[in-house]
Amino acid sequence: MKQFLLTMAGVFAGLFLFFVLIPFLLIGSLIGMASNPKDTTPAQAVLELDLRDGLTDQDPRNPFAAFGGPGMSVVSVIEAMRHAEKDDKVKAIFVRLPEGGMAPAAADELRLAFLHFRKAGKPIWAHSQGLYPSGAVISTYMLGAATDALWMQPDSSFQAVGMANEDIFFKRFFDKYGVRADYEQRREYKNAVNPYLYSDYTPAHKESETAWMSSIYRTGVLTAAIDRKKEPVAFVRAIEAGPYSAEQAAARGLVDKVGQVREATDALIARVGGKAKLVDFADYMGQAAHADRGRGKPTIAVIGAEGPIMTGRGGGGNPFSGDDTVWSDDVSDAFYEAIEDKDVKAIVFRVSSPGGSDTASEQILAAVKAARKAGKPVVVSMGTYAASGGYWISSQANEIVAQPTTLTGSIGVYGGKFALGEALARFGIDMRSTAVGGEYANTFGASGSFTPTQRVAFAAWMDHIYDGFIARVSEGRKLPADRVREIAKGRVWTGVQARQLHLVDQLGGYYDAIDRAKALGGIRGEARIKHMDAAGSPFEAFEKMFGVSAASLRTLAAAGWVMGDPRASAILDEMAAARLRATPSGASVMAPTPIH
Repeated sequence: MKQFLLTMAGVFAGLFLFFVLIPFLLIGSLIGMASNPKDTTPAQAVLELDLRDGLTDQDPRNPFAAFGGPGMSVVSVIEAMRHAEKDDKVKAIFVRLPEGGMAPAAADELRLAFLHFRKAGKPIWAHSQGLYPSGAVISTYMLGAATDALWMQPDSSFQAVGMANEDIFFKRFFDKYGVRADYEQRREYKNAVNPYLYSDYTPAHKESETAWMSSIYRTGVLTAAIDRKKEPVAFVRAIEAGPYSAEQAAARGLVDKVGQVREATDALIARVGGKAKLVDFADYMGQAAHADRGRGKPTIAVIGAEGPIMTGRGGGGNPFSGDDTVWSDDVSDAFYEAIEDKDVKAIVFRVSSPGGSDTASEQILAAVKAARKAGKPVVVSMGTYAASGGYWISSQANEIVAQPTTLTGSIGVYGGKFALGEALARFGIDMRSTAVGGEYANTFGASGSFTPTQRVAFAAWMDHIYDGFIARVSEGRKLPADRVREIAKGRVWTGVQARQLHLVDQLGGYYDAIDRAKALGGIRGEARIKHMDAAGSPFEAFEKMFGVSAASLRTLAAAGWVMGDPRASAILDEMAAARLRATPSGASVMAPTPIH
């Protein structure tokens, strides 16, 4: 039996080597070459920036994530554009716009980069194959309006006439099938679970949603009017009187030219001299990312936080996943690393998170406070959203910079469970529970609703978290607690609204936050930008996935792949067998955590 297991382990190890390890090593070799890229940009280049596949806010920590999701991030794009401004080889940028909406704050951030690029004396053109009413399409149009020339494909449709959203309510469905949603909210604007509790909008839900949507729409259309040098009232009327064909939109001054994408690129190349070559922006971005950022100069540390906030440390799972999570241990470690780095004079904390665990958020906030105590100012740069837990971790920074359409605030908390016992009983499935200790021990059991005692205790827990959130915001923003309670209640605000309420300090983007960090850190002139949470190597990704050391993998790669040493197979066989012997069986239990 032992020999059989060893043989099977060898078979699996061989399959692993052939189907997994060798492709990863090939990819790793390419990534290794990219770590010291040669400048392959032609003498005259027009960069083609394709936004149709979407963008993350920040580069993922996973080095293989580009294979499972968008390959570019907002931050990496705008950093590469700053590099391109000073690169004599880059003559212009050509942008392919998505047909639907894009994240409003991402459009705001890119717009600032477009305007900065134009200010450097280089043209940037955009082309659209149609604008359709999907999401915040007005933000897509606003971005195109910020370029030197906006083209549309002939006979395509211009439908950027407003902004709409639909919510699905499950209350009547739950009532029909016996599902009970037992949730506590703090307070009435914390509407994330309203679809489970009601069959229609509550007044607070409708008010909040209408307010932030109106703010985003108004920002987008008025900004487009300013960038196109149009009288705002007439421009808004023209927008809302649509939809139009591309030709009709051009006749009304909403776009500049009608033509196929090839016609637009040819015209731009002719504009810059006729000898330029189209270069994929993603390829150029890889070279720009490794350019000298000012070694030996005072340093600004950049720490990223994108996605839901959870306790623990990242690693494992699908190596190709582009999904990101804010792991409290990882983000905290990045702060303490920046604290210990003597060259770091200030920190920019880039936050794009809808919220998450209050426990994880508090751990990260403690690291922010530790940085400030160590004399290293922290400036938050808000991305698409920094709401709920995203605002919790931002609240005590020295300063907060947000885009006009960043969704922020949502100072509140909710938590609870679904009681499924009655629903399952209708299908002949009976749930029973056994508990020992106090009555609260079975609070989160799915068989039934909260008992009165359990609800009182759970509500007190929600109140405690909410009161703590209020206190942290009050301290960090230097606002009276009563004032924070007035503007909290779980309500979502846009950056424009949050600035008026003093929840953020300044409207602007990533580089505005960099400038504020330099000023607070006493840095004059150029500063080195150091990303404290950059992606690891592909070998390190393997280490997290399989528990095999990166050094061992490199050694094995050299012996087994480069030299063809047959002993590599035996090593893999033994490694697999050892892991089979050492791997324990077990189960994990996840306790409910309030999400805010």
